Amino acid sequence: MTAVRRKERFMDILQRTLDELEDLRARIKETSGFLRDAGVTDPEIGIVLGTGLNDYADKIEDTVIIPYNEIPNMYAGATDSHRGQLVYGTRHGKKVLVMAGRFHFYENNSMDTAVFPTRVMIELGIKRLIITNASGSINPEHEAGHLMLISDHISLPGFNPLIGRNLDEYGTRFPDMTYVYDRELRSKLKKKAADAGIELYEGVYIMTSGPSFETPAEIRAFAVLGADAVGMSSVPEAIVGRHAGLEIIGISALANKAAGITGNALTNDEVTEMGKLMRDDFIKVVDMAVEL
Repeated sequence: MTAVRRKERFMDILQRTLDELEDLRARIKETSGFLRDAGVTDPEIGIVLGTGLNDYADKIEDTVIIPYNEIPNMYAGATDSHRGQLVYGTRHGKKVLVMAGRFHFYENNSMDTAVFPTRVMIELGIKRLIITNASGSINPEHEAGHLMLISDHISLPGFNPLIGRNLDEYGTRFPDMTYVYDRELRSKLKKKAADAGIELYEGVYIMTSGPSFETPAEIRAFAVLGADAVGMSSVPEAIVGRHAGLEIIGISALANKAAGITGNALTNDEVTEMGKLMRDDFIKVVDMAVEL
């Protein structure tokens, strides 16, 4: 390949990345504009509800409910345990925007798609992001059926949604990830939960791509890395939220013991059912996170 051809190829790649960035900007603007016209105005808090945890959306008052498949540029996820609705309204005097069902990386093999709703919420003006999920417990001291505040996460290679051209209007090219999950809010939330008689674990969450559950060997490796729980989501949203300077709270519902710990096979039905069993405590803790 000649020097001239190499330069032409480089310029072609550069132009494609610029075009992709402008397309992303345009889609964010189009979707946020649609939602404003639909009545979603000045949300303060964004909430992402995980597997088996969608019932919190029923607690929102004065709601505007929009199915994902009616929103331009929004991918309608195919996971049965997710409602696929955007719910806007008020809760404890705060304007909240709730994703009743998230977009998983494993559904579309695209980080941009997985975090697109979070970027739209940022464009709409949220200041706090509450991310929830159902996960498998790795820490032997953390029993299934409990909630865990995420103190930090482990992002495996290739799972960073900031790869590619930077959206400078939202954050710096190299955002600091030392304190992704707000320390002060975590401290306050743990105290409020304890006062209400709810035990909140605290630990490190690691994300895998899914959709297959992890192998026992992988779980042993994750334990060595320092992970307390494992799941298939949340990290991309947290990275994008941190990039934009949001206050972030992560709440993980420990639905089961991770692969190989009990010797039992894992199923998504088990995850969903445990989410329902934790429903009351989960709603209380998310409400506390809204009120902070």
